Amino acid sequence: MKNKKYSILNVNDVRFKEYKITPLRKIDIQKIRLWRNNQINILRQNVKLSARDQIKYYNNIVGKSFFQKKPKLILFSFLLKNSCIGYGGFVHINWEKNLGEISFLLDTNRGNKVEIYKKEFRIFLRLIFGVDWKQLGFKKIVAETYNIRPNHVKVLENFGFKYQKRRKKDKLIDGKVVDTLIHEYRLKIKKV
Repeated sequence: MKNKKYSILNVNDVRFKEYKITPLRKIDIQKIRLWRNNQINILRQNVKLSARDQIKYYNNIVGKSFFQKKPKLILFSFLLKNSCIGYGGFVHINWEKNLGEISFLLDTNRGNKVEIYKKEFRIFLRLIFGVDWKQLGFKKIVAETYNIRPNHVKVLENFGFKYQKRRKKDKLIDGKVVDTLIHEYRLKIKKV
């Protein structure tokens, strides 16, 4: 089965060593669903997803985004030696404001190992920043993270994301109210 490509992008695959991002592959969506359900406490997702929900989402939302001139999301499978270990990309894209929100989720087992998580999140950021910004026209990338994820925040800040604000008492996780931290990365596009 041939992988789909985003018509908005000239280059759809970006590589670094043995890692690669490629447009979200249908063969990876059920793995991703399990990771999302296992890590629901760090996501804005409120209910567990069924296999049917995931297929419907892929076909009706992700599938259509491959052909749109201004998709609301651009998602990638994150691969190590051609095996999916995570996924992410840009969500809640606002084309009028030239901004996208970064999204990332790693395989639950890998994500539970702090050093692996930090290393592979840094690699994912390197790959996603390898996408042609001039083509997308983004001026700003934002990230929303619950304050219970200090390792995630540290990677963002070390990569160059700047803390912007805190939304207090934003979500209930495991019986505890947590805050959301907003970071942003302003892109510097050179004029030719």
